[in-house]
Amino acid sequence: MTDDQTTSGRQEADGVDPLVNETTGADDVQDAPTFDVSDVLEAVSKERDDFKDLALRLHADFENFRKRVATQVVDDVARETAKLVDSMLPVLDACEAAAAHGVQGIESVWSALLGALQKQGLEALDLAQQPFDPATAEAVVHEPGDDDSVGPVVVEVLRTGYRWKGRVLRAAMVKVKG
Repeated sequence: MTDDQTTSGRQEADGVDPLVNETTGADDVQDAPTFDVSDVLEAVSKERDDFKDLALRLHADFENFRKRVATQVVDDVARETAKLVDSMLPVLDACEAAAAHGVQGIESVWSALLGALQKQGLEALDLAQQPFDPATAEAVVHEPGDDDSVGPVVVEVLRTGYRWKGRVLRAAMVKVKG
């Protein structure tokens, strides 16, 4: 211990405050800055408002993230479901071909499968005798048309096309006249 430390230790022990200057009786701490309460209040209020703004921004960011993830999950499920339905279309084609060739007992399986898929959003495209639309059909056979026809018309559907929840899942293969 140094002499200063022992002296201040003795002054404390004697009940004398080491911060009080014995000659003037004033505090040595009087050079410390004084605080205006309104300035401190204003600074604390500004800091509170900054934290509140930050919390609101983080909350909004989280809500946007939550909505984006929910939308992405719905889109992913719809895309995967469409893939599953698309993979079942050959089964529908086989049932349709079997029914067209007179195979007995296939109609019940075909109608049950088609009915279940239709309840979920699948719809068969009915294009016979409709104007040809390349967005919904693929023309694989062309016949010359009458001179009075306005445009190509689907005369026969060779393979059924399907729409899944408003989007063409598979275009129909058709015979076009005109």
